[in-house]
Amino acid sequence: MTAFEELTDMIIDGQHTAASEWTQTAIDEGFNPIEVMDKGMIPGMDEIGRRWKDGEIHMPEVLIAARAMKVCMAILQPLIGESNAIARGTIVIGTVKGDLHDIGKNIVAMMLEGAGYRVHDLGNDVPAEAFVNAAEEYDADIVGMSALLTTTVPMMESTIQALKDAEIRSQVKVMIGGAPVSDELAKQIGADGYAPDGAVAVDLTSNLISS
Repeated sequence: MTAFEELTDMIIDGQHTAASEWTQTAIDEGFNPIEVMDKGMIPGMDEIGRRWKDGEIHMPEVLIAARAMKVCMAILQPLIGESNAIARGTIVIGTVKGDLHDIGKNIVAMMLEGAGYRVHDLGNDVPAEAFVNAAEEYDADIVGMSALLTTTVPMMESTIQALKDAEIRSQVKVMIGGAPVSDELAKQIGADGYAPDGAVAVDLTSNLISS
């Protein structure tokens, strides 16, 4: 087992204290922080995503793995800096205006962070202009929108229109998710993709950014 595989296993097992200590020791010994993330942490969350998608684990296991990932990222982020070139891509995510539900959105955000993406979580009840402003401010690759209420789904289309009005729609991909949302709806409102859960969101993000 390589040194990085030890960290990968700690992430998978949700051993946040051990993972944090391993990461700090690696940095103290001169390891490259990007290498620690790419070779140790991301493979762990990739495996968690695969297991969840295949029904081998449940949400508690996903959450404890994400917690282990986050404590490691807290050590690495100041060293990595804010360069977009370091992350796999930049995502702005939020629950649309009028909707206060955010558990699913939070899980997606955590899994995207775990997969190496820079995520700017706008929270819930996010108006269209806030998505537009954040996409411009952070030079986002993807805008991710969530809705749980059928009544708030139209806000997704309004946000896409706002991106068009701001003349940045061609610069960003749009991904949507939530209980009342479907792949058919995504096509209907002009989104680029639909993700029913965090694991699919990670795969979809990779596909959208590389396309």
